[in-house]
This record gives sequence, structure tokens and C-alpha cells, in this order.
Amino acid sequence: MTEKWTKTASDVNDSILANLSNPHPMFYVAWAMSGLCVLLGIGCWVYQTTVGMGTAGMNSPVYWGVYITNFVFWVGIGHAGTLISAILFLFRAKWRNTVARAAEAMTIFAVITAGLFPLIHVGRLWLAPYWMAPLPNTNNLWVNFRSPLIWDIFAISTYLTVSLLFWYMGMVPDLASIRDRVKGFKRLVYGLLSFGWRGTAKQWHHYEAGYGFLAALATPLVLSVHSVVSWDFAMSLQPGWHTTIFPPYFVAGAILSGCSMVFTLLVPIRKMFRFEEFITVEHLDSCLKLTLLTSSIVAYAYGVEFFIAWYSGNEQEWALFKSRAIGPYCMYFWTMVFCNCVFPLLWWSKRIRRNIPISMVIAILVNVGMWFERYNIVLSSLVEDFVPGSWGHYEPSWIEMGITVGSFGWFFFWFFIFCKFFPIVSMSEIKLIMPKPLSRAEQK
Repeated sequence: MTEKWTKTASDVNDSILANLSNPHPMFYVAWAMSGLCVLLGIGCWVYQTTVGMGTAGMNSPVYWGVYITNFVFWVGIGHAGTLISAILFLFRAKWRNTVARAAEAMTIFAVITAGLFPLIHVGRLWLAPYWMAPLPNTNNLWVNFRSPLIWDIFAISTYLTVSLLFWYMGMVPDLASIRDRVKGFKRLVYGLLSFGWRGTAKQWHHYEAGYGFLAALATPLVLSVHSVVSWDFAMSLQPGWHTTIFPPYFVAGAILSGCSMVFTLLVPIRKMFRFEEFITVEHLDSCLKLTLLTSSIVAYAYGVEFFIAWYSGNEQEWALFKSRAIGPYCMYFWTMVFCNCVFPLLWWSKRIRRNIPISMVIAILVNVGMWFERYNIVLSSLVEDFVPGSWGHYEPSWIEMGITVGSFGWFFFWFFIFCKFFPIVSMSEIKLIMPKPLSRAEQK
């Protein structure tokens, strides 16, 4: 917000809602392209379900592949939303106010997208409840509650529930503002969604108390949920996975990928809806500083991984890490290193951080690097285990890549729908931090 800010609270509502009703034509182009990607993914999934899981590239010994890579990737994407919304709210960081809503929405749709991949990985989707529900079935097979895969169900469902409550509660005052500006059926819908919000002092008191409680409740989930996901790997004895560094390593990587995705989303959204006066360069700069911090932590974790493998004296572990760097899959490893550790170093320059096109390219490269990080972790440890006679080879099939493209389309499709019908910039939080309008004497 600039010192010459002259908008009133009503002006903020009018500006944001007017831009929502009349976005740039590129918004509809992007929405349509994401819809086409969804259709591609659905088509590939239907083909896989009809023909069988043999259409995927997975084989012995690689029973996990692109689908689990996508699962971990999308769960990680959702973490920055909670970080920016909840943790920075508790620290009263003002730059989060205009970007928090987009981050929260990103969290919801990323976690929903992640939840699709265990079901896709099952193959026969109609049997998923039979085998995955934590209940004894007709074959007297009880779920193994010691398995981290079962922990995933509880951790991610809890994370999604708390994130939904936190996201929806923050929108209630804005939904009431929309309700008061529309008529007919829209007024009825937004009236139901706003739960009769009138903005009284008593309502604001309960709202702030509840919002703060949910922020405090969501904060430990940032650390716990992706730690549980990391235990899917770390609880095994597989070389390259069985290490205690995985929980903090996965959490740092999740925040890095999520922050870069927040920036990737904010740049086109502020153009499509003409939100430049609300989502300023200073806000984007702060987001990139947080991304740079987590990039440094991830780079440190990469180095510690190699040091532990060497210092442990474990021959299988050290051979695996050398294979990652100079073996047949080294392209994936060095793509991960350069995208996650080298290119973000350019953000140490303030001039680069405030150059939106260059920063956008770097943020996209970070997203690419984080996907390859998960792919590298899954692939390299499975193709070469303890027994050389069981070593194999894995290349993703076009079915797997088509479903991966469809997952990105699925995420962006629902995110664009949210942007069209709900305020992607929180009107109520902007009003809390905006300066008072200048008087006529001051304006002169």
C-alpha cells in the first residue's frame, strides 16, 4: 500500500468484485486449456483401467513410479498455503494478507489432486475401499496400522479438514460482501455460504478468536503431514530411503515447491484480474525471499545426504548415491540440483527478484526441479537395491505422463473456477492493513 492510498473500504470491495466479474480474456483461454488437459488425463486413466496396469511403466522391482512421485509432489505443493496463511498470520507478517487467499486455495486443490494418485495407483478403483478402508474385510485381513501408508490416510485427511475450515472461515466476511452486492439466485447462494454474517462487533470477536485458533492448529500440520509422507520411504530398509534426515528434508522441499507455486499462480492472476494495486511487487518480493530461504535449506539437505551416505560406511548406500550423480539416471539428479539449488541463487539480487518475467521463469524451473527430486528419490532407490540380480530399469509410459499432465490441468481448472466466483484477494484483510484515506486538505 502506498502513502497516497485514497481508497475507502467500499472502494476496495468494488474494485475487487468488479475485476472478478470482468477478467482478462486470457483467463478463459487458460481455463479452457486446463480443461483440455483434464480430458487428456481422464482419457489416459480410462484406457489404463480398461486395458490394465500393464500400460504403465511400472515393473519388478519398480512398483512405485510416476504416480507416487505425483502424490508426494502435490502434497508438498499444498504446504506453502498453510505456511503463508497460518504461520505468517501468527507472526503478523503484513505481506501475507493479499496473497494468503490464493495460497489457501492452492492448498485445498493440491491436496485433492494428491488424493487421486493412490486411487489411480491401485488400478482397480472399485476395489480401493475394500482394500484401503481401515476395517476388517470378508477375508479377515486387518489393516496394518504400523504401515506409514495407513498413516498417510489419517494425516492427509486431517490436514485437508483443517485447511478447509481455515480457508472457508477466512472467506465468510468476503462472501457476505458479495451477498450484499448481487441479486436473485446469486444472493441466495452467497447468503447461505456467508451464514448470516452481519459484521457486528460480537461476530468479529468470535471470528478473530476462531481464526487464530485454527491458525495455531494448522501450524504443526505443516511439519507433521509431510513428515508422515517421508516415513513412507524412511521406514523401509531400502538404500537411499532409510535415513532420519527425510522428515525435515521433505518439509523443506514441500515449502520450497509450494512457495514457488504460489508465485507462479500470483503473477498471471494479478494480470488477469488487474490486481496490481493489491498484489504489489513488494508482496511478490517477500514471497521470493521465503522461497530463497527454503532453497538454501534444501541445498544443505542434498549435501548432508551425500555426507551421511559416505560417512556411514554402508557400501550399498554410498554406491546408490554415486549412481544418482554419475549413473544412468544422473540427468534427473542434476536437473534437480540446478533447478532447486543453483537457479534460485539469482534471487539474492533484488533487481532479479523484482524482475517478474525472469523470476517467473526461475519459479517454474523450481517446480520442475521439485518434481524431479521426488522422481529421483522414488526411482533411483528402487531400480538398484541390495541384490544386483534383481536390478531393473524404469521409464514412464505415455499413459503415466498423460495422467500427470491431466493432474496439472485438474489443479488449474478448479483453481480458475475459484478465482472466477470467489475473491482471490481477501477484502477483509486488506481493509485491516490499508492506511486511512487522506483528507481533502492532505490531498491538496
